[in-house]
Amino acid sequence: MANRILIVDDAAFMRMMIRDILTKNGYEVVGEANDGAQAIEKYKELRPDLVTMDITMPEMDGIQALKEIKKIDPNAKVIMCSAMGQQAMVIDAIQAGAKDFIVKPFQADRVIEAIKKTMG
Repeated sequence: MANRILIVDDAAFMRMMIRDILTKNGYEVVGEANDGAQAIEKYKELRPDLVTMDITMPEMDGIQALKEIKKIDPNAKVIMCSAMGQQAMVIDAIQAGAKDFIVKPFQADRVIEAIKKTMG
């Protein structure tokens, strides 16, 4: 069964890039969200197998959204997406329960490697 993935990023072109990498590799993108609050709603509604979560977003950032999703589902699998130079935030995210992180600009092989590792 294809893993069902929710993509969260405030930049539409970034969501499109991840969607493209995932679908080419046989994953099913079940939804997209453009901020943390929307990510939480979509998670409740769709119950994806995995979430790719941008760290820096307006309204509610990825770390806050990650913490809320972990409250809903302690077993949630979330991979953070960060820009270069966000090491401190990445550490916060890992401590909050993120499974892995990928750095922008996305490299397809790194994205797939992170997903495979996270899905076990």
